[in-house]
Amino acid sequence: MEGLRYSVADKLAVAELLDELGVDYIEGGWPGAIPSDTEFFARAADELNFKHAKLVAFGMTRRAASTAADDPGFQALLDSRAPVLCLVAKSDMRHVEQALRTTPEENLAMIADSVRTGREHDRQVFIDCEHFFDGFRNDPAYATLVVKTALDAGAEAVVLCDTNGGSIPSDITAAVTDLRRRLAADLPPERIRLGMHAQNDTGCAVANTIAAVEAGAMHVQGTANGYGERPGNANLFTVIAILETKLGRKVLPEGGLEKLTRVSHAIAEIANMAPDEHAPYTGHAAFAHKAGIHASAIKADPALYNHVDPVVVGNDMRILVTEMAGRASVELKGREIGIDLSGDKDALDRITKRVKELESRGWSFEAADASFELLVRDEVEGGLPRPFTLDTYRVIVDHDPNGATVAEATVRVDIHGEHGEADEHRISTAQGNGPVNALDAALRSALAARHPRLAELTLSDFKVRILAGSKGTDAVTRVLISMSDGEAEWTTVGVAPNLIEASWNALADGLAYGLNRR
Repeated sequence: MEGLRYSVADKLAVAELLDELGVDYIEGGWPGAIPSDTEFFARAADELNFKHAKLVAFGMTRRAASTAADDPGFQALLDSRAPVLCLVAKSDMRHVEQALRTTPEENLAMIADSVRTGREHDRQVFIDCEHFFDGFRNDPAYATLVVKTALDAGAEAVVLCDTNGGSIPSDITAAVTDLRRRLAADLPPERIRLGMHAQNDTGCAVANTIAAVEAGAMHVQGTANGYGERPGNANLFTVIAILETKLGRKVLPEGGLEKLTRVSHAIAEIANMAPDEHAPYTGHAAFAHKAGIHASAIKADPALYNHVDPVVVGNDMRILVTEMAGRASVELKGREIGIDLSGDKDALDRITKRVKELESRGWSFEAADASFELLVRDEVEGGLPRPFTLDTYRVIVDHDPNGATVAEATVRVDIHGEHGEADEHRISTAQGNGPVNALDAALRSALAARHPRLAELTLSDFKVRILAGSKGTDAVTRVLISMSDGEAEWTTVGVAPNLIEASWNALADGLAYGLNRR
């Protein structure tokens, strides 16, 4: 995938997560062709102790006009010590003649020899029929012969690859159904073992995979979170969830499905990519409800607007509080943060009205749960104890003739005591690489002696948005700041015509929330 690169240590960690999830086979790369993949297999053989999965080495069938026993590339696959081989083979006549530059007969001999040699070395062998659906469309007789040759030679399964990703589900259903009919003329049903490998160029990779299974495929290939070249591959986690929750196919060991969300997010972190918030089943927003009418129904029965129980895949339902929210949304969101608003109609009305009014001015609470909690507690509890109140701040940014830029901030704050009263006035100045960094440093300096736990609170994300309808450098801006204390993460929002003021609002709330979290 463009922008993604795993180290060998990363791949070992990913493999352990996939084994913990309970997948059957983990394809680790191409030993002999890629040095880091060769290293991975050498380390995997010594360091990984799979409880469920088998490691798969990917490669090609032997070269034309040679034998698998004499082919250096094939020998590298055997040397990897992987118990399973996955060999890519040509199934499209055009690729045989133009890419391999060999004859149809030699291509079949390459497949048969490679499968038999792998089996002779006690390896399971899968054959990936590259460009199968294009080849089957252009010459179904030859594409069928490729599949039959691999099965006759002892392939565990023959995987039908939509390599260019151009197929749609009806194409897959028709092709797999027709192929099975053709193979049934020569092979008993138990030997017709087909697989599916889908690229996502039409956005149909998962749908194509499910279509293949429903048409008779018994083996599916996919990638964690759908990572892969171009638009990616079939998202293995979505496929697993559909197979188990919709088709009743038990494909993971007992307890595996509930690990799905955690494993998905853990692999995203290893890849140094933000988890896809909108991924089916595992995304943070997969069971997030925004419309007030949804919340009203969910209040009666969560199943009315959830297609499965989120807990089944290790996820949670969330209620988003936005300008679309009604009293039911606010009440349910209150429950999430431990505040029962059902018996306080006046507070519920005040909070709903305030949320709608702030959202109309550009505030956004759907991504800022901490700001929403502060708002609710202000209304029903008099607010969380605030560790400080601002008197004033000033920020200066200097740009010198050498091009260096330094920001300096001074804050004057009243520090609150244990019972909430202001009992100390502090002035602090600090420098930073930008105005917000300088403000953060100055505020922390002022509060450090009274609140040493500030050292645990780190800024993990900072987002700035120009609000719709406002243009130019004087536009109203919205700032979202995410913080973490190593155990949890929370987000606060600030809105103002001045970027620094919006940042201060979010920063001050984020620190106040973090100091109150325990």
